[in-house]
Parts: sequence; structure tokens; C-alpha cells
Amino acid sequence: MEVTLEGTVRADEMQQFVEQSLNAVRSLAQQGRVVVALADLRHLRTTSPEAAELLRQGQMAAMQAGMKRIAELVSSELTTLQLNRIARASGMDQILRRFQDDEEARRWLLEASNELDAA
Repeated sequence: MEVTLEGTVRADEMQQFVEQSLNAVRSLAQQGRVVVALADLRHLRTTSPEAAELLRQGQMAAMQAGMKRIAELVSSELTTLQLNRIARASGMDQILRRFQDDEEARRWLLEASNELDAA
């Protein structure tokens, strides 16, 4: 699964993103697929406290629905700080890794898929 967030995301947009993402995670998990995601957040700006809280709730729900691993591409240090705080609060920091390189992130996710499929 691949997602991209850019610019400043309002709370209503974050709610829509979370709902769509959760539907995708649930659908893939119900099909017996290993659910991993590549999140391109290189052009994301920090979000409002309301949008950040929706993202935290969405991350928790995604893990409960079957998300196994997420690779994030982030370029802004300020956005990284906010995302770190959200991931720690949701518990997603346990299945999350950040990358600068798209191909490296994809390799890590592919390895995870292969390992989890074999288990």
C-alpha cells in the first residue's frame, strides 16, 4: 500500500485520509495479505493538533486492523519531530522506520512481506 500526504492537511482532510487508509488496510488483511505501507511525507507540513490526533487514532486503528510495517519518507526535521510524537503516542513507532531513499524503503518493506508470509 502506498500513500502520499502533501502540504498542510486540515482536520477534515485527515479524517478522510484515515477512513480511506483504514478501509484499505482492512480489505487487504481480510484477503490474508501482509499489510505494509510506504508513506511519502516528504512534502507534508506539520499539522494542527486536531489533525495530529486524528492521525494518531488512525495509526492505532491501522495496527489493530492488521498493519505490520510502515516505511516513511520524510524530509522536514520539524515534520519528523511531530510524526515521532504521534507514532510514539499510537504505538506505531514499534513497526515504523524512516528512510531518505525510496528504493531502500521499498526493499525493507519487501523483506518484511517475505518474512511475514513465511511465518
